[in-house]
Amino acid sequence: MPLWQRFVIAGVVMLAAIVVARLIDRRIARKAELRPEAMTRYRVLRRTVTASVIFVGLLSALLAIPQVRAVAGGLLASSAVVGIVVGFASQRTLGNFVAGLLIAFTQPVRLGDEVVVENTEGVVEEIGLIYTFVRTDNDDRLVIPNEKLASDTIRNSTIRSREKVAEISLQVPLGKDLGAVMDRLRSLTPGGEVFVSELSGNVTVVVRARARDERAAEQLERDLRLRAHEVLRAEGVYP
Repeated sequence: MPLWQRFVIAGVVMLAAIVVARLIDRRIARKAELRPEAMTRYRVLRRTVTASVIFVGLLSALLAIPQVRAVAGGLLASSAVVGIVVGFASQRTLGNFVAGLLIAFTQPVRLGDEVVVENTEGVVEEIGLIYTFVRTDNDDRLVIPNEKLASDTIRNSTIRSREKVAEISLQVPLGKDLGAVMDRLRSLTPGGEVFVSELSGNVTVVVRARARDERAAEQLERDLRLRAHEVLRAEGVYP
């Protein structure tokens, strides 16, 4: 087969790989809004799949040319050359790529997080396969190799516990059996807190319980008020 035909085949293979990569990317693309942690993993996954397809296409295209295949065979036959290439040319790139995957799945930072990297504050704008982009307050871009981001200490002001505390306060007359009242209130919130916060005219009893988020805490407060009222009526505190 003439050499020019080999080059045509290589070009067609490469073009097909690019088209396939674009089709796969569009196929897995989502328009729905995702949570920051899910969006971070999703972006890195899309880039990894696209880069892998293009890499395989490029390798297949090059192997279609006999001269390139012969050179590749000679390089692969020499373990010393392969070791040098992998050790020096690919070390940083491969390290950044692996670090990008680790960041996507362990998520010390996510898209939209407010972070401080080396005394520079900014918002995580993009997490790529090799670099992460942080937008600073003056709209500059801090470009950080993923390997550095994965190994250095970062302050993330966005990742906080979503847990909230539901809290209600109750007024109990001083003449009532406070111990019995508090025991009954503790039965409403296993693992929660029931304590006296004030003694002046009436006894102020505080009931606290943890909820998974702010909305759940609001609902729990409503439920606690109703249930506490029933308990206090049963104890004769309220008529």
